[in-house]
Amino acid sequence: MTVFNRHAVRQHRDRAAGALAAHDFLFRETADRLADRLTDVNRRFDLGLDLGCHGGELADTVQARERIGRFVQCDLSPAMAALARSHGGQATIAADEEALPFAPASFDVVVSNLSLHWVNDLPGALKQVLTTLKPDGLFLAAMLGGQTLRELRDALTRAEAEIEGGLSQRVSPLAEVRDAGALLQRAGFALPVADRETITVSYGDPLRLMTDLRAMGESNAVLSKRPTLTRRSTLFRAAEIYIDDYGDAAGRVDATFEVIFMTAWAPHPDQQQPLPRGSARHRLADAIDGTEYGPGEEGPTGG
Repeated sequence: MTVFNRHAVRQHRDRAAGALAAHDFLFRETADRLADRLTDVNRRFDLGLDLGCHGGELADTVQARERIGRFVQCDLSPAMAALARSHGGQATIAADEEALPFAPASFDVVVSNLSLHWVNDLPGALKQVLTTLKPDGLFLAAMLGGQTLRELRDALTRAEAEIEGGLSQRVSPLAEVRDAGALLQRAGFALPVADRETITVSYGDPLRLMTDLRAMGESNAVLSKRPTLTRRSTLFRAAEIYIDDYGDAAGRVDATFEVIFMTAWAPHPDQQQPLPRGSARHRLADAIDGTEYGPGEEGPTGG
């Protein structure tokens, strides 16, 4: 299924590259959290890939921790790749996450910071990442989840229905954390783990949030979006709804960013393996000091 216009995604990033440093706060925050998770892994990686590098925020953060020897940076946007070139990557190229140009078993670690939520075929992209990893190589990624910008979604939906009498897709569809682990497993990764964190950003004006999203290269790139610009009256009404329903006493509003973190490994024979089904030596009921019921038997509450 093709949901996103990848050409538009590249254009948005190209346009944003020139002034990204003034608006890259979210990329830097998640890069720092990814670096913390990488530091928790008791290993040093010789060669790493920054998949979707934006302005090089991840290279700045990760290389300061001295966990990766050499770091290759790539981004769909040539302008972003050029911007990132000055941020510590020994090699920086423009490359598409949906068609990776790297040889199999090239990297010891692949890290991706807030880029994969723009990929149409996420299972296919994850399989390509797995192919580029050496056996027992690490994949670590952060991507935006389904609760991201829930306040803005609500305000825009209600304002458009009120002013224009209809609805259009204003904000991109995003993955849910419950699906992320299954996607990693489906792609063939070992030991997949997915969890979520919420980052809340305070704004004095909802319109400033919309400006930041555009300046970050995160404008809507859904193929089905309306071809015309949003009416000014709709935007201003959305801002009013946002402030009325989500503002505090001082008139400031919060913007929610749900970040899904994914961790997984390329399979290797020496990795820890799950026990075969039926091999347990102790009952779960014993561990929780409960009573075990057989098929067809009802517990004290009928369950």
